[in-house]
Amino acid sequence: MNIGVIGGTGPAGKGLAARLADLGHDVVVGSRDPARGAGIAAELQGQWGERLGRLVGGGNGDAAAAAFVILAVPWEGAAETAAAHASALAGKVVVSMVNGLEKVGRAFRPILPPAGSVAAEVQEAARDARVTSAFHLVPAAHWIALDTPLEEDVIACGDDDDARGEVLALIAGVPELRPFDGGPLANSAGLEAFTAVMLTVNLRHKGKSSLRLLGVEPGAARP
Repeated sequence: MNIGVIGGTGPAGKGLAARLADLGHDVVVGSRDPARGAGIAAELQGQWGERLGRLVGGGNGDAAAAAFVILAVPWEGAAETAAAHASALAGKVVVSMVNGLEKVGRAFRPILPPAGSVAAEVQEAARDARVTSAFHLVPAAHWIALDTPLEEDVIACGDDDDARGEVLALIAGVPELRPFDGGPLANSAGLEAFTAVMLTVNLRHKGKSSLRLLGVEPGAARP
């Protein structure tokens, strides 16, 4: 696939971009500063060599021009960024992996915007995009450790059944990840809020936990 990661210079976006490029996808690491995007791509290629030969860096506009787009910017600028690239995103699957969070003492708290979730705000800002939410609960350190198999379950939520199916197929293509259909975009609020709980557990228990669902197996889901 031809995948663009808008805001791909942060820990989670950078790690996901590297993991997808290592799997053979053509990936664009985007940044507000094209030079920074190019620098991050060069840094990753310096670390992993030819394994990331399909990774390139550029501006967020370059990432938005890809056929399949992942939004990995800080939550405060997610809707604004989506609006700025709305024309380029029209008709495309856009995956929001953004969580609204604030750290207060030794805990994280969720920040859910008036639309109900960051993903819903992104959909309002780019109305013709096919917004789906996913990848919220995979730690950034797990993405970038390319030689370590991922053992997470990833839930995708979105109102466009075909778009959600494309995201689930992408997830299934990552070895050891298990994809699960989380239903409509409104359910993104639960994913985003639970991230605060999981990060608080990790902080207080000094770990890097992630999501694993018991009692259910991935497969054909009923809408």
